Amino acid sequence: MQRLALKEKFGYGLGDTASNIVFQVVINFMLYFYTDVFGITAAAAGTLMLAVRMFDAVTDPIMGGIADRTRTRWGSYRPYLLWVCIPYGILAVLTFTTPDFSEGGKLIYAYITYALLMTTYTAINIPYSALGGVITSDPQERASVQSWRFMLAMVGGALVAAATLPLVEFFGNGNEQKGFQMAMVVLSVIAVACFVACFALTKERENPAKSVKRESIFSDFASVLRNDQWVIIAAITFVLLVTVAMKGGVTPYYVQYYLNSKSSITLFLTSGMLAGVAGAMFANVLTRKYCKVRVMQVASVGLVVVYTALAFVPRDQYALALGLSIASNFVHMILIPYLFSAVADTVDYGLQRWGKGAMAMSYSGHLLALKIGIALGGALTGWILAYVGYQPNEMQSETALDGIVFLYCWASAIAGVILFVLFKFYRLNREWAERDGVLAKEVV
Repeated sequence: MQRLALKEKFGYGLGDTASNIVFQVVINFMLYFYTDVFGITAAAAGTLMLAVRMFDAVTDPIMGGIADRTRTRWGSYRPYLLWVCIPYGILAVLTFTTPDFSEGGKLIYAYITYALLMTTYTAINIPYSALGGVITSDPQERASVQSWRFMLAMVGGALVAAATLPLVEFFGNGNEQKGFQMAMVVLSVIAVACFVACFALTKERENPAKSVKRESIFSDFASVLRNDQWVIIAAITFVLLVTVAMKGGVTPYYVQYYLNSKSSITLFLTSGMLAGVAGAMFANVLTRKYCKVRVMQVASVGLVVVYTALAFVPRDQYALALGLSIASNFVHMILIPYLFSAVADTVDYGLQRWGKGAMAMSYSGHLLALKIGIALGGALTGWILAYVGYQPNEMQSETALDGIVFLYCWASAIAGVILFVLFKFYRLNREWAERDGVLAKEVV
């Protein structure tokens, strides 16, 4: 048992505040930025977001292998918070900069800057995620650390939701291209400061996977894929993040065109992030009393109920739509901390069962599943909007509005059903611990 001070949990959480400042801009504003500000079509933007994320299939395992093999006086994972944070901030600004190029030139620029941004995200976020598995080896404390991580991640998300469009308006004064660029300058400075604070306030402790003899990066990745419990967690994360990207990407469209309230986009996004903070806090409380697998199963049912209700909200019921949207984010953020803490548990499970496990590689694979889910969700959002006839800055047809509601509501309700089924195959719960004795207790 390794109890951690609140200062260290808070410090670790600041790392995801930093990551989420850019991550939430990408999820909530990138598609809108590309179609309505930057000046490329929804279909082209959707394809771009998918194509770039496919590159992660190469970079993520490589970064996981590199991080697991890194040895410095600061540890294996913490140094990357310092080494990569400034390039990460610079590329965030460049990605949301609109050059004076032709349409083809803009598309090439978008591919290059977005690809480089995602590469630096990989280089800093995989070591950061692995750090959460070596701060402590106590599974209960791991869940608590991840709850703090996502509380503060949602604080970063709330900052993005509350500040992005006001900053765009303040700096742009009607010029959204300039406004987005300068808004990202401000947000990137905050992100860099949070990464530095995370480095200063955390400490790497014993990594059980460090003593495993390293053969090759390919061998590490193969051992992760062999771990059936890891595969289940990765599959759950993929399904969940497909719909998170759909909902996040279509939120500005839902509020502006379905609810006819463009001025409320910031309120929708900010209230959702604050609900996420509350959901992560609630998850931290539940960790002390209940089996986290049971909680995740119940939360997946909650997603089905809330999103199904949201799908039937009439266009003139703004307050009801806002309330159910807040509830959906609350339920969603109960799931996320447990999923990330479960990755470290599957590493312990693999070490006990086969003598194979690599912390950063396991998190790199998990983040790859997450990012492919986001990529596919973002691409599907662009493709579906194009298919249903969405036209920027115009009154939308009924078909287009139905497509927006599907992306915002029904996709997540369907995902909730799939998650509930997948959790039936995940064994690392308290009942499994009691049934299998010491081995299981090592993991749960």
